[in-house]
Formats: sequence, structure tokens, C-alpha cells
Amino acid sequence: MTILSQTPDTRGEHQSGQDVRTQNVVARRAVANIVKSSLGPVGLDICLFDDIGDVKITNDGATILKMLEIEHPAAKVLVELAELQDREVGDGTTSVVIVAAEMLKRANDLVRNKIHPTSIISGYRVEKLGKDSLVNCAKTSMSSKLVVTTTSLLIWLVDTVQSVKMTNQQREVNYPIKICIF
Repeated sequence: MTILSQTPDTRGEHQSGQDVRTQNVVARRAVANIVKSSLGPVGLDICLFDDIGDVKITNDGATILKMLEIEHPAAKVLVELAELQDREVGDGTTSVVIVAAEMLKRANDLVRNKIHPTSIISGYRVEKLGKDSLVNCAKTSMSSKLVVTTTSLLIWLVDTVQSVKMTNQQREVNYPIKICIF
């Protein structure tokens, strides 16, 4: 009996360039579009069915994303981002997915216009935002679920957070803050 040894083809198919970037943006926008309709105080409820036919009705972005069976690697990154947002903050999963997908779409447009990805990334760095932008971000995020706060309180919060900013030797930024809600 002769056994033929054959090496499997492990080369696979390799794609790169603008087409791949565009496919990644489309996949991420598809995920964002799924949760977009559930955003905000007048967001719609979404009816989800699992593998055994159980029904779940929700407008919670984290719940919606957990029930989706996403296979595209770039789209999975958004789901992981939402999970991290839910773990760290407990809110804002839908918003973070929509904002990230839009930022990636805009970044893709900039790459098409021959702007180097490193320049685009540096433009997205939060530490380069001015105090007014940070206060406006705080106003937007806090007005969704919490009582309306005054601008002076938000300025104080932004100043406080910036005062505890730590940067390690690898230039990674950390804000050692634990939030307690009473």
C-alpha cells in the first residue's frame, strides 16, 4: 500500500489596498446601521431571534451586538469595542459603535485623498483636543442618562481628569480614576 504525501496549500488568498479598506468600512457601517435605529430616547426596539427561536425585544446596543453572529474580522472589532465600552463605562455602546464606524469611513475617505494613515491617526488623538471640545463631549455624554449639569461643573470635571493624567515610558496615557455613583 502506497501512501501519497501531499502538502496542503496554505498560501490562501491575499488581498490588500483600497479595496480591502473599503470592504472593512462597509462591514463596520453595516454593524453600526443595525444598532443606529435603537439610539437615543426615541430609539426603536429591535426584535431578535436566537437559534432556538426565542425572542428578545431590546433597544440596548450591547444586547443587540451580543446576539449577532458576526464573522467579518473588521466588524468584530466594533463588537469588541462595544463590549469594552460596556465593561468600562456601562453605557454608550451604541454611540461608540456609530462614532467609530463614522470615523473609519472618514479616515478611508482621507486615505483615498492621499493623506497618510499616520497623519489621520494623529488627528484622532484625544489629548490634542482643546478644553472646549472636551467640555462639549462631556455635555453630550452626560446629558443622555444623567441629570442636566452646569457648564462650570463640567469644566471642573475636565480639569480634574486632566490633572491626574499619567504617561508611561511607552507614551501610553492612563487616567487612574474610579467613578462611584451614589
